[in-house]
Amino acid sequence: TRGCVSEQQLQIFSGALREALAEHYKHHWFPEKPFKGSGYRCIRINHKMDPIISKAASQIGLSLAQLYQLLPSELTLWVDPYEVSYRIGEDGSICVLYEATATKPASSYGMLTCKNQMMLGRTSPSKNYIMTVS
Repeated sequence: TRGCVSEQQLQIFSGALREALAEHYKHHWFPEKPFKGSGYRCIRINHKMDPIISKAASQIGLSLAQLYQLLPSELTLWVDPYEVSYRIGEDGSICVLYEATATKPASSYGMLTCKNQMMLGRTSPSKNYIMTVS
């Protein structure tokens, strides 16, 4: 985003995105069962922009075309209590962006998350991508 978005615009975007996600996840956030609702909390760009991202970007005057220039055309972001992970591309590696330690209830171990289901049945090797966050 260097040169494309000012530091002030980035701060406004960050706040707008945080606010939009908090509202969107309000009834779908279960720290005691972190995998519950994980499909609902998945943010996806698959040649079509996720509406939450485009709404936050509109608050700093970024057009849809500018967003497509700044973000990967295929991005999946899983936002769960205690972990945020992402994948760039359909066959990219899944990387952890944020992780916190929490005591998981015994019932949540072994449960298939939306992210883990995507990893099952993969036939092609993972491709490495780098995503930077400022």
